[in-house]
Amino acid sequence: MCRIMEDMRNESLKEGIQEGKKMTVFRTLEAGKYLLEEIANISGLSPEEVSQLKADRSLSRQS
Repeated sequence: MCRIMEDMRNESLKEGIQEGKKMTVFRTLEAGKYLLEEIANISGLSPEEVSQLKADRSLSRQS
């Protein structure tokens, strides 16, 4: 039982960290001062992930 709880806690932590990285991407995109490669370096995400988040953000704003 403890192992299951620990696994759930670890998964939640990973999801929280990933969400924080996404928020960093969104804030730096909003600033409009950084290249995608710089945002990737700042956030710790890959340039492909940053590009995908940018595209997803653009689509959600058009809706």
